[in-house]
Amino acid sequence: MTDPLAEIVTLLRPSAPFSKLVCGAGQWSVRREEYGQPFYCVALEGSCQLAVDGHEPVVLNAGDFVLIPSAGDFTMSAIEPAAATSDIDLSIASLLSGEIRHGRQSGPPDIRLRVGHCVFGSPDAALLVSLLPQLIHIRGDTRLATLAHLVGDESRAMRPARDVIMERLLEVLLIEALRSNARTALPPGLLRGLADERLMLAIRALHENPTRRWTVADLAKQAGLSRSAFFDRFQRLVGVSPMEYLLAWRMALAKNMLRHHEGGVGEIAERVGYGSASAFSVAFTRHVGLPPSHYAEKHPDVSTN
Repeated sequence: MTDPLAEIVTLLRPSAPFSKLVCGAGQWSVRREEYGQPFYCVALEGSCQLAVDGHEPVVLNAGDFVLIPSAGDFTMSAIEPAAATSDIDLSIASLLSGEIRHGRQSGPPDIRLRVGHCVFGSPDAALLVSLLPQLIHIRGDTRLATLAHLVGDESRAMRPARDVIMERLLEVLLIEALRSNARTALPPGLLRGLADERLMLAIRALHENPTRRWTVADLAKQAGLSRSAFFDRFQRLVGVSPMEYLLAWRMALAKNMLRHHEGGVGEIAERVGYGSASAFSVAFTRHVGLPPSHYAEKHPDVSTN
């Protein structure tokens, strides 16, 4: 059976430019503004505070994992922080034994973290990320801590096939974090839809057969709900209407096929549920702003060159 979550993470095409060990002691505070890149960290020991704009501050304890798929403004600090330094120059902090240290420079640290930044290579990253929670905080998950450690270790090594290993590790890390988070209270988005036992059936059916000429009534039948109840529930939990989600997903699949040159426009049109190349071209151009053939020329997948 098709797994929508795995499909979305695969299409995101994650990579990790670097990760680092960060520790802090005493009063310290570091603020990042409009960073924009996906951010993750795992608390290895001790405690600190993370404040993401628009969310209540959270306390990170040893074993906790945090993922921000699209990091905006956030502050990381001691539980009792000093005044934050905006976009601190890392040269201000000392680098001891391979660790970046903030705050008091002597004595044992109060917190030690593995911090990493990702890049999503998909041109549809904004669309796909919009279906995910803005902040994921998971407490005491040893599997996530192990995966984050492996990502950090591989990011610093220059072993053969490093990039391939990194991509696969990050896919596993993201899927594990997202499915672990699905057990908690969620904002509107794909995870909340998948956490609903009725909507999950419709979303899985849609991903399993994107070529079908779906109607709201068809999807409602998959979910075992009336048309109106399904539409309202989908809009409330996923954050978009069923047909908006279907269109966005078809366009994401089409873009991926065009980048990889997986057939001509007519073949791709058929594979994403359009009866003719012309109908697909009109929909694609309206949605993307470029005809399919022009999109393929302007957005080649460099990994295949």
